[in-house]
Amino acid sequence: MITAGDFRKGATFEMDGQVYTIVEFMHVKPGKGAAFVRTKLKNVVTGAVIEKSFNPTEKFPEAIIERKEMQYLYNDGTLYYFMDTQTYDQVPLNYEKVEDAIKYLKENMNAIIKFYKGEAFSVEPPTFVELEVVETEPGVKGDTATNAMKPATVETGATFMVPLFINQGDVIRIDTRTGEYMSRV
Repeated sequence: MITAGDFRKGATFEMDGQVYTIVEFMHVKPGKGAAFVRTKLKNVVTGAVIEKSFNPTEKFPEAIIERKEMQYLYNDGTLYYFMDTQTYDQVPLNYEKVEDAIKYLKENMNAIIKFYKGEAFSVEPPTFVELEVVETEPGVKGDTATNAMKPATVETGATFMVPLFINQGDVIRIDTRTGEYMSRV
C-alpha cells in the first residue's frame, strides 16, 4: 500500500479499478484547514491525464509495472509483433498500443514494452534512433548558416523537420522524447 503522503513522481498505484502514474505532485499546507496533496495523474492504459487532490492519509494499492526489452519484428497490417529476446515468445499489439512509438521503430529494433498484470499496454522506443531519409527536397549549397527547417520523410514513414542541408539517403539521429532532429550520422 502507498499513502498519498508518500506520493513521488513516477510512482504507480491503483484507484477506482484503474492504474495511474504520478506526473506531478505538491504537498499543500494551507494556513487554515488540513494539509492535502495536489497531483496530476496519468492513466497508464488510456493515457488520459487528470488532476486530483488527496488527503495525505489516503491509502492505495501499489501497481507493479513490468518493463521488458523486446525486439520489433514486423507488422502484418493490423498487428505489430514484438519478440522477447530471451524466451523467443512473440507478443502481438494493436495500433492503439504502439501508435506513439511505431514512427521511430524499424524492423529488428529493440524497444521497451510495459506490462501490467501480464497485459502489454505501452511501447517505449529507444531514446535516440538513427533513421534514413527516404524523401526530402534537395539541399542547397550554402544553406547551412540559417536555422531554416524543411520536412523529411524517414524509412519508417514518419516526417520530421530537418535542416536544409539534409539530403535523401542521409541517416539522421532523432530524439524520441521530443521528436526532434539531433544530428546527421
